[in-house]
Amino acid sequence: MSFGDPNNPYGQPPQQPGQPGYGYPQQPGQPGYGYPSAPPMQPYGGMPGGPAEMPGTVKAARVMLYVLGICQAIGGVAMMAASAWFADYFEDAVSSDPSISTEDADTVASIGAGVMIFFGVIVLGFAVWGILNAAKFSKGRGGVRVSSIVYASIVVLFSVISLLGAYIFALISLILGILIIVFCANKNGGYWFNRPQY
Repeated sequence: MSFGDPNNPYGQPPQQPGQPGYGYPQQPGQPGYGYPSAPPMQPYGGMPGGPAEMPGTVKAARVMLYVLGICQAIGGVAMMAASAWFADYFEDAVSSDPSISTEDADTVASIGAGVMIFFGVIVLGFAVWGILNAAKFSKGRGGVRVSSIVYASIVVLFSVISLLGAYIFALISLILGILIIVFCANKNGGYWFNRPQY
């Protein structure tokens, strides 16, 4: 068998001189075997190894977390500040009953103020949770996403309970909580929180 024998399965097939094709080296700079392909593009203008831009829905969820957290912080401080007024009001209401002693009225008022301060601290802690989640969105991973969804779910739960009590402003927090859940759980949220970080 010779090199140009068409029946030789191990030999190179004969070629027409001057025609590019099988067996000729690839031209420099052309993609193909042995040449790297173009780097894959990431959505939203990000390049591998470089910073990616936060999707608009994730930015919106972040802003909503800040809004809810700040409103809850104001509410928590207001509850603690109002505890003294609540204690005075409760003491006046209880002391008008002649069957209750002054000491018992003071005790009940103190307990009422303590309850108000306790709930104010809980609301403040909840507000800090939401604000910290929002602050970690730029470098956050899947844990921030899950934490934000859990936070928004609790907001939705308490908003529904408040709506049952005819508190109409709870509708705002209900809508914001639902939007945070949707924006963090959708495809854009998954892309952002599961992106490679360098």
